[in-house]
Amino acid sequence: MKQNENIQMPTYAQLVEATYVALRDLGGSGKNDEINAKAISGLKLSDEILDIPHLNSTSLSEIHYRLAWARTLLKNYGAIANSARSVWTITPNFSNKKSVDGLYIQKNFHQRAKPNSFPEISDDQLENSGLDLPDEIKPWRKKLYEVLIQMNPYSFEKLSQRLLRECGFDDVHVTKKSGDGGIDGTGKLRINGIFSFNIAFQCKRYQGSVGAAEIRDFRGSLTTDIEKGVFITTGSFSKPAIEEASNPGKQQIDLIDGEEFMTKLAEYGIGVREIKDYEIDEEYFSKI
Repeated sequence: MKQNENIQMPTYAQLVEATYVALRDLGGSGKNDEINAKAISGLKLSDEILDIPHLNSTSLSEIHYRLAWARTLLKNYGAIANSARSVWTITPNFSNKKSVDGLYIQKNFHQRAKPNSFPEISDDQLENSGLDLPDEIKPWRKKLYEVLIQMNPYSFEKLSQRLLRECGFDDVHVTKKSGDGGIDGTGKLRINGIFSFNIAFQCKRYQGSVGAAEIRDFRGSLTTDIEKGVFITTGSFSKPAIEEASNPGKQQIDLIDGEEFMTKLAEYGIGVREIKDYEIDEEYFSKI
């Protein structure tokens, strides 16, 4: 990754410590987005740092890529564990620890990968270390992202329609003509089969970040009968966009970025099929 020399990206040691403290502050458990937001807030990172994209990634920023690996390093160290539903928890052995030593964990990684050398960890070292790849950067996600980017706009809208239906939305319709004021579709969200909300959604195949202006434009297109807006993108949302979407006093806009969109496609098996495999322990066979 190349970046402006004046921009100081946190080290993995710092991110490991911030991630652990974030999880502790969340009560000992949390999902990726919650942990990331808490860690970023604790580190007081600038918008300039948050907007740096990760080279050769899908919709991940550099900081989110590093935070994903920070969780994996903590998992490898035995401090945290994750469930199949991507919920991370502090392990019992660390339940009484308020913090961890990020530099020590970094050194522990280097002792496994390259003894007697403890520099800053590189992407190549992580990706070739034998550690489980974080869910966010597994190869299938990059391939799926490329497929989504190549879809025509209307097909992507229909895919979003299908996903919203799987998520519990009813009467989901895609707008078939342009000039709809930014609304790509409408539907109803039912809660417990009793309460319902009229929703409108917009879906954009972005390779970068959606800004605050796009959120404002979408909100401005919502009619008075729409009670909830949903903005879907294959990319990510800038910090100003996230703040604009949840601006107090304005109609709230729910955001689904590329990472969450792909996660949901996999969860509901929409165009994605899980393949199970086995790892061969050659050492075991050689010692029989």
